[in-house]
Amino acid sequence: MSKLSTAIKLIKGNRTDFFAAILENLNFLFTDELYLKLKFRIKMGYPLNLTNPKTFSEKLQWLKLFNRIPLYTTLVDKYAVKKWVADKIGEEYVVPTLGVWNNANEIDFEKLPNQFVLKTTNGGGGDVVICKDKSKLDRDHVVKYLNQGLKKKIYNKNREWPYKNIPPRIIAEKYIEDESGELRDYKFFCFNGTVKCLQVDYDRFVEHHRNIYDTEWNLLPFTIEYPSKKDVVIRKPHNFEIMLNIASLLSKNIPHVRVDLYNVNGAVYFGELTFYHGSGYEKFEPKDWDCKFGEWIKIPPKQV
Repeated sequence: MSKLSTAIKLIKGNRTDFFAAILENLNFLFTDELYLKLKFRIKMGYPLNLTNPKTFSEKLQWLKLFNRIPLYTTLVDKYAVKKWVADKIGEEYVVPTLGVWNNANEIDFEKLPNQFVLKTTNGGGGDVVICKDKSKLDRDHVVKYLNQGLKKKIYNKNREWPYKNIPPRIIAEKYIEDESGELRDYKFFCFNGTVKCLQVDYDRFVEHHRNIYDTEWNLLPFTIEYPSKKDVVIRKPHNFEIMLNIASLLSKNIPHVRVDLYNVNGAVYFGELTFYHGSGYEKFEPKDWDCKFGEWIKIPPKQV
């Protein structure tokens, strides 16, 4: 699809996305603070208050600008974070790494097992290739796709500064799946080591839904960006208390971070750490939950 046809589609569809896309393409013209103020107004519909932020969405923008702890770069690097996690809670909670490369052309597919996962390490959800049968893998396409992913500058789009200086790499991991035949992750919202709630996403590639639970596994009466299905029963994992403890340990002394974990046939695995859920642009319904989440973030002293 050409850039022109993409622009026309955005204009006809969602004007918010259209104006955000223009801003992102011109991101190099703005300081971090001005860029975030402009994007926040476009995405959220109200001015960003950095002097006295109240909502969760506002405070995430404040943390992007004024809570720049060097360790955070390690914690969002999908390769480097593994050692940190292993040192904190044990290597048994880390998905085994099968290889690491600076360029997709270096991957020796012959040495990889029949099933594996390839990921870029340099930002956000990253670019991911899930291989369930190596004989059916289009290797040329995979190499091209991953090399394109290595060029992405996640920092430029949302000013999530920890991603700015991650060395771009590719890792191969052991393929794992849970009893559903996929890999459902449990995303724990943590505040200075205290877990307040978690979200579970489902039907992501059909019609995205999201349930949000408290730490007693009660379905909570609000949504973040995606609707909930009350008739969808997601069972609490048998070792849920272990997951809560891990999320608490990994988030200690951090104003806010989302800890993502997997539960595979009774074994818990670390997924990733996310400092800015939805980059601070996902809308709460009812809106007062945005304020409630905001109350849970205690603004630390500035560190830039």
